[in-house]
Amino acid sequence: MKLADNKATLSFSNGAPSVELPVYQGNIGPDVIDIRKLYGQSGMFTYDPGFLSTAACQSAITYIDGDKGELLYRGYPIEQLAKNCNFLETCYLLLYGELPNETQKADFENRVTQHTMVNEQMQFFLRGFRRDAHPMAVLTGLVGGMSAFYHDSTDINNPEHREIAAIRLIAKMPTLVSMAYKYGVGQPYMYPKNDLSYAGNFMRMMFGNPCEEYKVNPVVERALDRIFILHADHEQNASTSTVRLCGSSGTNPFAAISAGVACLWGPAHGGANEACLNMLEQIQANGGIAKVGEFMEQVKDKTSGVKLMGFGHRVYKNYDPRAKLMQETCNEILQELGLEKDPLFALAKQVEKIALEDDYFVSRKLYPNVDFYSGIVQRAIGIPVNLFTGIFALARTVGWIAQLNEQMADPEYKIGRPRQLFTGSVARDVKPIAQR
Repeated sequence: MKLADNKATLSFSNGAPSVELPVYQGNIGPDVIDIRKLYGQSGMFTYDPGFLSTAACQSAITYIDGDKGELLYRGYPIEQLAKNCNFLETCYLLLYGELPNETQKADFENRVTQHTMVNEQMQFFLRGFRRDAHPMAVLTGLVGGMSAFYHDSTDINNPEHREIAAIRLIAKMPTLVSMAYKYGVGQPYMYPKNDLSYAGNFMRMMFGNPCEEYKVNPVVERALDRIFILHADHEQNASTSTVRLCGSSGTNPFAAISAGVACLWGPAHGGANEACLNMLEQIQANGGIAKVGEFMEQVKDKTSGVKLMGFGHRVYKNYDPRAKLMQETCNEILQELGLEKDPLFALAKQVEKIALEDDYFVSRKLYPNVDFYSGIVQRAIGIPVNLFTGIFALARTVGWIAQLNEQMADPEYKIGRPRQLFTGSVARDVKPIAQR
């Protein structure tokens, strides 16, 4: 961090002495006021529900400018990475800070490929779940359970253990997600195939069966790889902050990532694309395109309780840069699979058209976000709606690991301990039960 020339002064109207606070500058983005000594100097905490104005760490991994609609991984625009790199190159970038050269890329891809299988006993662990369990419930258990199988990489304070755990998690997440899917539909598990790409191997484990050879569609393969890239990291969001907070206690990497999976499950976070598809299917069931206008009017009515899913973003106040890329991918996939006339896609386009033209939505900058298109793409590929968040978790794993590694290597890191503004009862005495 770079100390700014200016300082912030906090003054109080009750006559208490003012407090001088250091200001630090990042390479880009807002400066931060250092309040670490505020309590010691003033006896006060800051109050910031949701941590919307609080920088809880310093990071060199991902930068977002919500007003400009800009997303950078290690300084590289997401648009360039999605068009010029594959997912494992992006993983290397997030983990190590630079894009790999040819030798580094080949070595990294080989390391990941050699660790895609999981311990056979994981199958017996999986059988403890009900067949109709939500895939995210299963995935949370499987990822956390990895610490019971891989004892040689559970010391989060050991850089070598974190490195081993990182490769294992990136390599095995596609296997675990596909196992959760196969278990739920009652199909045999498919072992990884080392001569396929990361995305191609996942497709085979998801949709292949032992009775015949599975052929990877290169257009679908590239679309899935792009989905992984676009979801690989997104700065200090809820699940990433959860992973950092969990890891700050010194728990093992698998437990920390499992906590991230659990947080991602929420419909306001990783479950947003699932919620978006459910919304479209509900509109379709209630009359389809003919009823879109009526639905959008209900959205405008705050008393109706109807929400427009897949539009707007907590961070982006401009067009989500990932949405533009996913829109391109959506068109490519639907054309490749002959689904241009799919009723749900036509419905989605009508919803999008109204949202981009209606002053109500335009004035509020409710542009389509990545979830709006990624759900349509995944549905077209054949991924069931309840597995959408599992795909997200697969992609985001590398971002969580990179953020966790960065935190553990930071000499300033401490166990997380948010404060509170207490509004409960003051101290009081317990009365005998007869007097209560």
